[in-house]
Amino acid sequence: MILNPGSTSTKIAIYDGEQALFTENILHSAEEVGAFEKVADQYAFRRDLVLKHLADHGVEVDDLSGIVSRGGLLPPVQAGAYEINEDMVWQLTYAPQNEHASNLGALIAFSIANSASKGRLPAWIYDAVTVDEMIPVTQITGFAEMRRKGIGHNLNMRAAGMRYARERGKKYEECRLVIVHMGGGISLGLHYHGRIIDMVNDEEGPFSPERSGGLPLFQVIKMATSGRYDERSLMKRVKNRGGLVAHFGTNSAENVERMAEEGDERAKLVYEAMALNVSKFAAALATVVEGDVEAIILTGGIAHSKKFTGMIEKRVKFIAPVVVYPGENEMHSLAMGGLRVLRGQETARKFKAVRDL
Repeated sequence: MILNPGSTSTKIAIYDGEQALFTENILHSAEEVGAFEKVADQYAFRRDLVLKHLADHGVEVDDLSGIVSRGGLLPPVQAGAYEINEDMVWQLTYAPQNEHASNLGALIAFSIANSASKGRLPAWIYDAVTVDEMIPVTQITGFAEMRRKGIGHNLNMRAAGMRYARERGKKYEECRLVIVHMGGGISLGLHYHGRIIDMVNDEEGPFSPERSGGLPLFQVIKMATSGRYDERSLMKRVKNRGGLVAHFGTNSAENVERMAEEGDERAKLVYEAMALNVSKFAAALATVVEGDVEAIILTGGIAHSKKFTGMIEKRVKFIAPVVVYPGENEMHSLAMGGLRVLRGQETARKFKAVRDL
């Protein structure tokens, strides 16, 4: 069973080996989720809906061989699978890195796994958002008390890297890749011999349909101290109302591309600037390994646009060939991660809570 909670939906799927038997997107209205003060308070509400939809499809918990959930905002972890245990449930309930619906996945999976009459089912998260394998030299900032963090769309990026390796008869651990996930947020990772040794997350990198990306720091300080914003409202601007939303009031890259094609010069300029930003940060990651990159992979929803990927390819193909894998593929990626653990191809790690965040 696959679980993937988002802000306004909970996606579930049942897989038989590598084949999806069904996938369902359980929608939650703004009124429903707005009735809860904290994300963690939604746990029982969402769990009961998941169990109802499983029953509607004739799926019994005892029919399952395991559960795989999207990873929430844990403290830094390594790539791959982690067993969902009491420490992880405590962390995501009482001390997550931030509030996000993905924190609910492990809680729901743990509850369902424990309800099996034949004994507790194995349950894991896979390639959490907070995978942080950055090498020391890439962590340093200009403030001694701050370090750059590895946080991004690791699930889809690592799945794209594994697909690239598989299609070329190689192991992921042998590859040297810059991988770019382009969705509502954009993040980039340097996947070097099986480890994400550097990453550009969406608080410092390219702007995207919803995120502001990196901003001129002096102007940010002036805005933050103007008295017009508190922390919550300013975070909402950079996370949900930046990028294309800030310029055009839409988070649809497809709509902005259409506007540009219809002659809107502002849309054309901003759309090209977004592609240029992606290109610049992809090139920057290549410098970490002195250009030792065999391919640049573009993935995520925006990768469906040949125009957008073409603008990036034109600028970065001097570094390495560009490979495009459109789509987010999160449910399938989670399923394949769990399957590798069940088949003994990977070993799940054990999570230990960090209680002094």
